Amino acid sequence: MSNGAPGRPGSPGVDLNVTSTKIVVAGGFGVGKTTFVGSVSEITPLTTEALMTQASVGVDDLSATPNKVTTTVAMDFGRVSLDKDLILYLFGTPGQHRFWFMWDDLVRGAIGAVVLVDTRRLSDAFAPIDFFEDRELPYVVGVNCFDGKMHHRTEEIRDALTIDPSVPIIPCDARNRQSTKQILIQLVEHALRQPSLV
Repeated sequence: MSNGAPGRPGSPGVDLNVTSTKIVVAGGFGVGKTTFVGSVSEITPLTTEALMTQASVGVDDLSATPNKVTTTVAMDFGRVSLDKDLILYLFGTPGQHRFWFMWDDLVRGAIGAVVLVDTRRLSDAFAPIDFFEDRELPYVVGVNCFDGKMHHRTEEIRDALTIDPSVPIIPCDARNRQSTKQILIQLVEHALRQPSLV
């Protein structure tokens, strides 16, 4: 596509061999979804970050992220080319339960999802995992290593989250483009292995 801009088939500058697809980045509050999308996006990401106010006191748990001052209230959006023939459009979900009514719209048309987790708050991952499993949407688990270390073995995380052995669990640094890109590559490969997408 010319300048990465979308266009109608047959329009000048439109490569008909380019495939574009939608990926959802989900997870609990403050797990690093906005950072993940921003680190890998080739365009300036669209974010819907809003300053946290007193209204969130006692509602949003900041114990693991005491310096967090903004939160996503609708979605994050970014774009990344995995190669010259495949473009991913990334949609980051809001993490707080009160915004989950948007998730069904955000996942419509997606081929898969990244569930980003923080092992200090693994229980926050249960609801997103259940959401994607209920909809039979392929997903991978990205373990955001905030201090650069995996504090638990992959199988311990798998057992704690009670997820199928076929679901990839991948350590990552949501701030690092190469790290987040590898997760997206593994998600696409995982999604393509699903019978419904072959």
